[in-house]
Amino acid sequence: MKSFPISAGRRLALLPLLAVAAPAVPASHPAPSLQPVASSAARLPEAELAARLAEVAPAASPEVLKLAARAMSCALRDPALGVDPRRLGVIDYSRPSTEPRMWVFDLARSQLLFEEWVAHGRNTGENLAKKFSNAEGSYMTSLGAFTAQETYMGGNGYSLRLRGLEPGFNDRARERAIVIHGAPYVNPAAAKLQGRLGRSLGCPAVRPQVARKLIDTLRDGTFLFAYYPDREWLQRSRLLSGDCGGAASVAAHSKAAGPQIGS
Repeated sequence: MKSFPISAGRRLALLPLLAVAAPAVPASHPAPSLQPVASSAARLPEAELAARLAEVAPAASPEVLKLAARAMSCALRDPALGVDPRRLGVIDYSRPSTEPRMWVFDLARSQLLFEEWVAHGRNTGENLAKKFSNAEGSYMTSLGAFTAQETYMGGNGYSLRLRGLEPGFNDRARERAIVIHGAPYVNPAAAKLQGRLGRSLGCPAVRPQVARKLIDTLRDGTFLFAYYPDREWLQRSRLLSGDCGGAASVAAHSKAAGPQIGS
């Protein structure tokens, strides 16, 4: 199976669109190119960011990218959420598991880095995701916005912890050990034969061949937006409604450490 590296021809000048880059970039991730555009970028509309994301990732839904841009713009206004403004991950669970439905953007370098398959929870659905949960033991995927945090070695190898930013929808992600990890059941060739990818216990698992590189790209603050047209979430999401400070309570009360075994 091959990955989906993005050619130079599909690179895009996304950098000026980081309108939301209010928090300073951590010293461990120097990005001097961000500084000259910080003030002017703060005045650029989310719609323009979404349009350019759609141009560099034409297979993704423009409507989903608009929502991701809106939520990230909101989250970046609150430094307590710890979002790195240079990267963005988007998962579209409205698509079948047999299709690539995860996109990872390097906004600072103006590239789309990954276009990948991703599994959903075994109780979320077969090929199509249908049900989502924030509950321990549900074996379902959670919706909404996350920040990617630290890595660790667990039962599924090299894994990435996620902090859920959506109260009631994914704020128990660390408690549930909802993490990104590689899994052999994320196999597009086998999915063609059986009609779906293998399923996780709720984690957004990816192909083992790309897991480490993808995880290292996302770690330490990347905003990850997991979409499904769930009416309750779309209506109640604080980040989508513009209540940018509302999600800070999740960050303030999240546990410093979580379970060591993902799903």
